Amino acid sequence: MTTEADGPKLIKIDTADGIKLEAEFNSVDSAQAFAVISHPHPLYGGNFQNSIVESLFRELPKSGIATLRYNFRGVGQSEGSYGEGVAEQLDTQAAFGYAQLAKLTCPLISVGYSFGADVSFAADHSLLKAWVGVAPPLSLVDPKHMKAGSDDRSVFLIVPEQDQYRPPTETKLITSDWRSTQIQVIPGANHFLANSSSEVVELVKNCILSIC
Repeated sequence: MTTEADGPKLIKIDTADGIKLEAEFNSVDSAQAFAVISHPHPLYGGNFQNSIVESLFRELPKSGIATLRYNFRGVGQSEGSYGEGVAEQLDTQAAFGYAQLAKLTCPLISVGYSFGADVSFAADHSLLKAWVGVAPPLSLVDPKHMKAGSDDRSVFLIVPEQDQYRPPTETKLITSDWRSTQIQVIPGANHFLANSSSEVVELVKNCILSIC
């Protein structure tokens, strides 16, 4: 049975351009992976307390996956201001870097939801093993500028069947030339994934464990 090592703890993360971000780290004993979770759009109420982010942060450790969630610049107690999805890439990269600070040796996995998916697809780190994107709009950052699309590392796209912003058919078209991509559809769900948190957690967990 996997147990939380110390329980969730609030931390601060420093970005390359000098911003301090509010974050929370949930460690586990003998972690099989480390998931960095990026939240939805800051201008539309997105923060690290989003219900999907909360479910991932709390539930993944039960399967041996340490988690970190953070607020993008200008959100909650994070310094700075909204950076149009560009400056936020520095936030994601700083969150990835926490794996080194925490001396984690397990695979580092990016898990982004909506805006967080688009931003994290454009971010990279030497320890990163795969990207998981939940309901990615594939428009808030130009897909041509997404590292995930031109890389041989695994990319998992979890797409609601009735997503208002990027349904599965469009997702498949946009990512048709991505090198190592798998798409899974959540039947009946829309972009906001109401009542689908358990299914999202299960799908994300399986994606992560499949590469560990």
